[in-house]
Amino acid sequence: MGGFNLSEIGWGRHKQHWLRGSFPLSCLARSEPNSLAWRKSFVQTFLERDIPQMGVRIPATTLLRFWTMLAHYHGQVWNAAEPARSLNIGETSARRYLDLLTDVFMIRQLQPWHANLKKRQIKAPKIYIRDTGLLHLLLGVRSEKELLSHPKCGASWEGYAIEEAIKAVEPDETYFWGTHGGAEMDLVLVKDGKMFGIECKRSDAPRLTPSMNIALTGLKLKHVAVLYPGERRYQLTEHVTAVPLRELAHKMSLFS
Repeated sequence: MGGFNLSEIGWGRHKQHWLRGSFPLSCLARSEPNSLAWRKSFVQTFLERDIPQMGVRIPATTLLRFWTMLAHYHGQVWNAAEPARSLNIGETSARRYLDLLTDVFMIRQLQPWHANLKKRQIKAPKIYIRDTGLLHLLLGVRSEKELLSHPKCGASWEGYAIEEAIKAVEPDETYFWGTHGGAEMDLVLVKDGKMFGIECKRSDAPRLTPSMNIALTGLKLKHVAVLYPGERRYQLTEHVTAVPLRELAHKMSLFS
């Protein structure tokens, strides 16, 4: 069972939800210090008790360092070489650690979708910390003010929007898509045999981009929703719609 989604917590608490994450005792804590203390305790218990009970013999300090490195990769394409070098382990071990944290639902690996295009496409997964409260703990972010000024703020919001979109749509399959030339789609969803795209733009008035057009035609997407933190839904083209994230709190369809 997952934590609170946006429709359960309500739009009025979305900033708190984004900062503290979806675990109920973190999200609903009486204060920011209380929320932070709960998340610290959760991580410690998870690494020192829960993981060993699964039969995994990785030192808690090593796995915490690895998890913290992943927080700085949040929203980026996975490259095993850097974490492996920093931890003085092999790339195979780094991949095993990543898969472990994925299997216990701490990490989301968005696998790349490969279209039949002439463009060189990215073949490694994108990495996201699934709970933004844990992401912010690992990044050392303690308040909304610190979050809004942090270099990872945009990536954090992107991951938050992606998780909420997946919860709302409940797709059959999830991917991202990107080319080495810079075209990309943050989220590609397969639902009832149809493909949809989602872009996450933390801006006041997102516009149509060349990437959206390339993805629409190249991937044969049914529709693209551009999630943004504004107030108004509006059409960018017939098949591309800017959709306020707040609509997910009211269970409104992304692609209608």
